[in-house]
Order: sequence, then C-alpha cells, then structure tokens
Amino acid sequence: MKTTRRMAMGLLAGAASLGLSMGAAQAQEDIVIGGSLPMTGVFAFAGISIEAGMSDYIKLVNDAGGIDGKMVRLAYEDTGYKVDQSVAVFNKLTSQEEIHLYYGDSTGFAKTIAPELVRKGSMIMGGASFASELNNPEAYPYAFIPGPDYTEMVNILLEYIAKEKPGASIALINSDTEFGRDPIAAAKARAAELGLDVVLEIITPPGSVDVSTEVLKLRRARPDYAISHGYILAPQPEFMSQAKALGLETKFMGTFWSMDSSLWKTVGETADGYMGVMPYRYYYDDADNAPMLDKIREMRPEYQSTGYMQGFLSAMLMVESAKRVLAEGKEMNGANLKAAMNTIKDFDTGGIMGLPISMPGNSIPVGRVYQFSAAEGKMLPVSDWINVE
Repeated sequence: MKTTRRMAMGLLAGAASLGLSMGAAQAQEDIVIGGSLPMTGVFAFAGISIEAGMSDYIKLVNDAGGIDGKMVRLAYEDTGYKVDQSVAVFNKLTSQEEIHLYYGDSTGFAKTIAPELVRKGSMIMGGASFASELNNPEAYPYAFIPGPDYTEMVNILLEYIAKEKPGASIALINSDTEFGRDPIAAAKARAAELGLDVVLEIITPPGSVDVSTEVLKLRRARPDYAISHGYILAPQPEFMSQAKALGLETKFMGTFWSMDSSLWKTVGETADGYMGVMPYRYYYDDADNAPMLDKIREMRPEYQSTGYMQGFLSAMLMVESAKRVLAEGKEMNGANLKAAMNTIKDFDTGGIMGLPISMPGNSIPVGRVYQFSAAEGKMLPVSDWINVE
C-alpha cells in the first residue's frame, strides 16, 4: 500500500512538474513587451496612463488571435521615474524574460541603456522620451520615438505660425533642464529659415516659480507668440495670467507633455486660447474613419489622457514590427525589428494619428496644432496635420 501511495505521489509530482514546465514553455512562447514605467513619483500621472494604453492595445491584439498565434504580454515594474531604478528594472526583467520589445520611462534611461541595447542586439526600445538626440539611427540604432521629436514638435509650431502670421515675433521659454533646452538651437535656426523673428529667450526652473521678472521681459519684447517647452504645467499659467494682466496679446504655445486637456481644465479661463502640438488625436475627437478611437471609447468610457494615446501607439508600433519580422520568418532581434519598423510606410493607425504614418528613421514627424477652449474644457484642432519630415 505504501509503495502504491509513493508511486501515486511520484506521478502527481511528475505531472505537476510537467505542468509547470509546459506553463513556462507557453509563457516563453509569448511575445513579451518589457517596461520600465513610472507608476509612482513625479511622472506617475503619465506612467499610469501609458500602461493603460499599452495594455488596451495588447488586449485588442490578443482578442484577435495574437501575432502568428502568439500572445502578447506586458511585463513591467515601477521605476518612480528614477534612472537607476529604471536600469535595475530593465536588468531584472531581461534576466527573467526573453524580451525583444521594451518601453523606457525617460530620456536619461534611454541614453544610459543605449550601449546595453547595442551590446545585446536583441531588442528595440521606445518610451516616454521624444528627445531630439534619440532621433539619430547611427547613435541610437535600436531606439524609436512614437511621434515627432522635440525639435520636430517646435518645427510644427513654427510652420503653423509662419502660415498664420508671416514674419511673426517669437519668444522661446524653456525649463532649465536637458529636456527643456533640447530644441532651442534648432528652433532658432528653423525660425530664421521661415522668416520668423526670435526676439526673446527665457530660461526658468521647472515647476512653480516666480516669473514676474520674466513677464516684464515679455512686456518689453511684446512677441506675437511664446513657445514653452520643458514643462508639464507650471509655470505656464503664471506667464499667461500675468501677461494678460499687463495687456499683452501674446499667444502661448507648448509641446506634447503640456497638452493634456485635463491639465488646463484645472486652470480655467486663464488657459483659454493656449495652443500646442499634439501628435495624436484626443480621446474625444470626432473624426471620420477612426475605428481605434471608437474601440478605445468602448473599452474606456471615461476620458483618457494624451499619455494613454502615446502608450497605445507605442504598443501598436512594437506589435506591427514584430508581426512583420515573424511574417518574413526572420529572427526576433534588434536589427530585424528596427528594419521592419523602418518599412512602416503610409500605415493606417486606425485614426490615432490623422495621417497614414511612415517611420524611415527613428521618429514620426507628424503633428497637429490644437487650442484649448475653456468653455468646452477641450483642446480643439486649429490646423491640418503637419508633416515636417
């Protein structure tokens, strides 16, 4: 009896072991998207939205059968928006999983991990950064930007200004950070090419600071437009309220991370007329031939932020690249995935972006200018889609 029981226990243990092995093998067959995501800390508002956007697109893919029968899975951990923690998460996840697609949380992390991506040669990486420096296929061969880089964003604004008011005067307002200083030199050069006059440059710390001295500089220069970059919200509302109090008619503009309409709803009437560049459609945009927006609104009845759209498109680009590699029977590695991504031409995003997109290099240099309506609490389009390739 004891022998029979031991045999039965052995069979059960073997079956359990086999089940675990099969489960591990099945998990290994998944296509894993790794992620260093800022779910806490100063950038948590974006990280939470990005994760939701990526997860929703992955669900749509898996509900449709996955990629070549393989399921897609997101494996991520919180970084608190700290570079050292982002690196630790990357090392942990890539040691535990076979990962060929990765999402990073910052420019600092992207630059820090770039040599390791080259050494491994096994994956491509996008992320929250639109840094112009990353838009260099020679220096960053396995990086991609899910939209225009920061220089291209400002160029889109300059193109809009040149069309709306030829010869306009412009102030550049930038945060005293690497992120903030990114497009300054290129913006001045492009403005000169377009016949626009950069009459003032202002650098401030990011966040809530006293800008009264800088506003007096604006009063003296009286620019037609002021382009802010390197901020999320503050101190832009202070610039706007003080400028209006002084009777300035300067039109204030910003770039992607300042363009979520829910941010400006909290500001109220002061924010009315604020403009900026947005690479994607907003959750609430009423657009023809935008089935992805319809699906998003079905999955998420409540408003989803710009970070959600960025995460959604990032996952879409990763999945499309993997799909093309597998369709050609090639190995999933960094070189093949990036080459596949660079074959994306006139690609329909289902309305997430308003033009069929192409990615010949590391970015998608397309965007649209929106303007905030305090009455509606929304960003409304004021331009066509602009391609600055």
